[in-house]
Amino acid sequence: MPDLNYTSETITEIIEWVPGKLFSFATTRPAEFQFTAGQFARLGLPDQPGDNAQPGIWRAYSMVTAPHQPDLAFYSIVVPNGEFTTRLARLSVGDTIYLDKTAFGFLTLERFEAGGDLWLLATGTGLSAYLSLLQDPHTWQRHERIILVHGVRQAEELAYREQLTAWAAHGHPDADRTKPRAGLTYLPIATRETLPGKPQARLTTLIEDGRLEQLAGRPLNPAHAKVMLCGNPDMIKDSRKLLTDRGFAVGRRGIPGTMAVENYW
Repeated sequence: MPDLNYTSETITEIIEWVPGKLFSFATTRPAEFQFTAGQFARLGLPDQPGDNAQPGIWRAYSMVTAPHQPDLAFYSIVVPNGEFTTRLARLSVGDTIYLDKTAFGFLTLERFEAGGDLWLLATGTGLSAYLSLLQDPHTWQRHERIILVHGVRQAEELAYREQLTAWAAHGHPDADRTKPRAGLTYLPIATRETLPGKPQARLTTLIEDGRLEQLAGRPLNPAHAKVMLCGNPDMIKDSRKLLTDRGFAVGRRGIPGTMAVENYW
């Protein structure tokens, strides 16, 4: 039998955030699958159903869980008529999904020097990688303050909101409380309805007019801040330009930068 570059895993949990649109799912994790917080996996489904079907369709999904946790979890949108996500959304607990043995991606803390503020800017399911980072105790010990900004259209799309609000109030329960650790500022933003105490605006607008800094109570300045961008390509493109104009830069050839970027589709 050939040495396959993927494993067969089992769906263990499904959480539906917005029916027919947003959901999370957990799977078993093979002992050999190792990753760094912020990386993504390749998940596979067979072209055709059947007990002996082999995976023929693959998609990238950031881990929601941290590297030290025993299972894997992912957060997904259902793309209308999407070849992969419509089938993924029909899976049930106990069903099989395939996992590439290698983790990928560079949206990790190794892109930055320690210290200062860590800004995590996401739209939609781009939140996934940040959930993994926030569940890694190392993240809380490496920076002075963490600012998580999650942009969505409607408030119902703010998955993990209750969990993130609790972490902002009390810190992550796995963080080592005997060591200095960062506090978390959580800023949920919607573009199609107004949330209490928050403007109804795009993230790029809030960066450009300075309101994002006012909301966070922290300067968005490369002298003291590092920024990660994860989400839809338009947000990434426009935010990257705005931040580059402020002096933020992606690291090059082993030289730490002040900005890291990953499109989420």
